[in-house]
Amino acid sequence: MDYISVQGACEGNLNHVTIDIPRNKFTVFTGVSGSGKSTLLMDVLYMESQRQYLEAMSFQGIAKPKVERIQNASPAIIISQTDANQNPRSTVGTLTDIYTGLRMIYEKLGVRTCPECGKVISAADCREETEKSGEDFRVYMYCCECNHRMRKLTRTDFSFNTREGACPACEGLGQKLEVNREAVVNEGLSLEEGAVDFWENKYRDYQMEALAAAYDYYGIPVPKGKKIAQYDELQKAVLYEGVSSELIKVRFPEREAPKTVANGRFEGIIPTLKRRLANQNGESKTILKYFTMAECPECQGERLGEKSRGVTVCGVRLPQIAGLSMRELADWIRNLSVSLKDNNQTLVKDYLLDIETKVHRFLNVGLGYLTLDRQIITLSGGELQRIRLAAVLDSDLTGIIYILDEPTVGLHPKDTGGLITILKRLRDLGNTVLVIEHDPDVMKAADHIVDMGPGSGRFGGNIIGAGTLDEIRKQPLSVTGQYLNQPHPGKSTFREGNGSFVKIRNACKFNLKHLDVDIPLGCLVTITGPSGSGKSTLICEILALGNSGGKENRVEGCENVDEIIQVGQTPINRSKRSNIATYTEIYTEIRAIFAKLEEAKEQGLTARDFSFNTPGGRCENCEGMGVVSNNLLFFENNEVVCPVCRGKRFQDYVLSVKLNGLSITDILKLSVEEAAPVFEKHPKILRTLNLLKDVGLGYLEIGQILTTLSGGEGQRLKLAKELIGNTAGRGLYLLDEPTRGLHPLDIENFLKLLNRLADTGNSVIVIEHNQQIIQNSDWIIDLGPDGGEQGGRLIYTGPPAGLPAFKKG
Repeated sequence: MDYISVQGACEGNLNHVTIDIPRNKFTVFTGVSGSGKSTLLMDVLYMESQRQYLEAMSFQGIAKPKVERIQNASPAIIISQTDANQNPRSTVGTLTDIYTGLRMIYEKLGVRTCPECGKVISAADCREETEKSGEDFRVYMYCCECNHRMRKLTRTDFSFNTREGACPACEGLGQKLEVNREAVVNEGLSLEEGAVDFWENKYRDYQMEALAAAYDYYGIPVPKGKKIAQYDELQKAVLYEGVSSELIKVRFPEREAPKTVANGRFEGIIPTLKRRLANQNGESKTILKYFTMAECPECQGERLGEKSRGVTVCGVRLPQIAGLSMRELADWIRNLSVSLKDNNQTLVKDYLLDIETKVHRFLNVGLGYLTLDRQIITLSGGELQRIRLAAVLDSDLTGIIYILDEPTVGLHPKDTGGLITILKRLRDLGNTVLVIEHDPDVMKAADHIVDMGPGSGRFGGNIIGAGTLDEIRKQPLSVTGQYLNQPHPGKSTFREGNGSFVKIRNACKFNLKHLDVDIPLGCLVTITGPSGSGKSTLICEILALGNSGGKENRVEGCENVDEIIQVGQTPINRSKRSNIATYTEIYTEIRAIFAKLEEAKEQGLTARDFSFNTPGGRCENCEGMGVVSNNLLFFENNEVVCPVCRGKRFQDYVLSVKLNGLSITDILKLSVEEAAPVFEKHPKILRTLNLLKDVGLGYLEIGQILTTLSGGEGQRLKLAKELIGNTAGRGLYLLDEPTRGLHPLDIENFLKLLNRLADTGNSVIVIEHNQQIIQNSDWIIDLGPDGGEQGGRLIYTGPPAGLPAFKKG
């Protein structure tokens, strides 16, 4: 029972792997990307552990992974890199359910003013009753002073995600997108000189004609050739707000609005931008750069409706509690608990205990600075990972298998020690901790290391080394061991840039402390700093939008680059019908090649017949997916091979057409590396495949579904697609932790790509903690000194050799 024994695992690229994994130990699995680490731990061990556990409770029909046998397994828990909710309504409080506990406390103990007698009353002292209406239940309470009956404010009223609780003006978001006039219009110019930023070429002529017609319709002088700053009040109102402007309605109450554009129906700059934003679902960076997020004037950013946000407990309103840091919340909960009378204590003791336990876990993982109202979409990767870790700490469960997928993602090296302490604590509780990781510090701390490889895809899937770190170093077949044995000095010569800069002025979004920073162009720049120090905010929230107007968060020097290309960690596509070949658009070329083959012409086949997304040549039973859904009743549906096409996706007559002996299905199963020689005579396809290899994705099948990619793989795929149409010029590339999931050997290759970008005239800005990237950068910008309110300051700017942390390590 000292080992978990895996025998004959052949899922994915695993080559009948047999391995004994120490129980109740801390084991690191490492190896190059695509070597089989995730397949072994998640697709085999985790799935089989869950299957055995569920079948022990009489649940049957659960698919068994491709493994002969697994002995001595236990129930397993995965803490993965799965992207958190990207909904702006999701906050730290809602994600952890701490805010839910607070809502219950405010329902039970809330203090408000009676609308009848005007006296201050507590919900805990008032008699209540429930009244049924249709299916709906309403809770009422009677004032303990005058017996006035009123609707009780319940947990629903304290949620900003419900109609009852949300501020009606901002619908519970606390903010509203408003057009930034200074970013749109340069009032120091005339319209003829290009004052309106998004009016270009013939579109500008069209808009100016429509505006002139509107002025004529209302008898307003046409300010031809005048600077916008010289326009009078009415002229500006029509320009910005259009003929629907309130000022126009006041000045011309008897005049109907013009019916057509030719007669003067001018929409206005602000309504036009709002309409465009709505039509593009807020996803266009081009449009978003003209907007700024302004605090809701109704609720002042507090998200709740007027009645709900006015209720207090111990003199504090709920929005004020949501703005406290975890450290401050811990103190408030402790003081509240002490101050409550016995009867009130009984009402909320369970909620107090739950909140106190969860907050304590946050403090244990170094997240005491986070506030409950912090949006999840603003958290760094390291913060999200530690939130997930916090959920399993302080558990009394033992004998669990914990599988962690690269827990150091997004962590600054100074935070790694704290993470290792957490992992060891989980082990010491009597659990088996299995970690997919490349960080040398984590390897040093592990009890055992398993190295997989030697390569990726079909060149991987083997155990090539096992033991302690010292033992791994001595094993000649271990790719990781051999890499660690070699010296890896940083570069000694640095690019000086092209003499131009992008300048960020008065950066104060979130926790940034009014930073001014100059970023050199024409070189490789890395942004470093602890988790939550403001790196992503500075680059992805401010620089990426390139707002040149306003006094805060201003970006200067964007005219020195042709375009800003942001390659972040957000998922590429959530459709199971999108794969690498379709995403990079090489599948269109491949289908055309198949349609030109003699066998295809003889059957009258076209490129459409080789598409799995349209009826014709595909298998209609599975609609070209190769798998069909299997309903498991109480559990999430799984997928099984289509019984009609046997997973081949197409009908037999389509599969009979071969390119170099390969059917269209065979082609989709090729890795990027395997596909390159097949299409060596097709430059467009070959160039794309080579770029995919350059970004470290040579091991992926070209037909691999995008939803199965990790965050790091998705980001590198996006980068490759950007490079397909642009490898030279004056592009500014913004990359957020691109080494996520990469082995040190893969990073060496990825660095070659980044250097190639910079050498061909582009500028590259990378948010990273990886030492390989840092020591091979031309310029470093370090933020800190810590996360949250203790971060947001400029600590260092200059070459890597001068970075204090670099000097020490």
